[in-house]
Amino acid sequence: MLLTFITALLLQMLSLPDWAQTLRPDWVALVLVYWCIALPERVGVGVGWVAGLMLDVAHGALLGQNALALAVVAYLALRLHQRIRLFPMWQQSVSVLFLIALHLMLVLWIKGVTGQSAETWAYWWLPALTSMLVWPLLFVVLRGLRRTYRIR
Repeated sequence: MLLTFITALLLQMLSLPDWAQTLRPDWVALVLVYWCIALPERVGVGVGWVAGLMLDVAHGALLGQNALALAVVAYLALRLHQRIRLFPMWQQSVSVLFLIALHLMLVLWIKGVTGQSAETWAYWWLPALTSMLVWPLLFVVLRGLRRTYRIR
């Protein structure tokens, strides 16, 4: 499980051309949502907080902005995990879209409160949309890893 978070953090830090920066899925949040849905008794708000702190350190952002946002996302994923598990894949993807959009909104709000530069609309929707599109593949891969290595 730890390796999936490390891989997600590395994918989040991967250097991309300027035009592709806004198309990057929110890998850390996606992995966090998956583990909160799959193993709610092992992954929770604390894991979201730590993953967010690691993301803050990796990006050189204000310490705690991603931590707070990912903790809120983890809380909602935990509260809704029984419903989301029963959804068909397309509804899970839409749920992930809203969770990722919430993460981006919270980070944008914190940036605004601290006086950092405002982002364009592409910051707001493109990562959430690409995360929604990547969710089915990520879900199948992580479920396969969880079953193969019997992570419980």
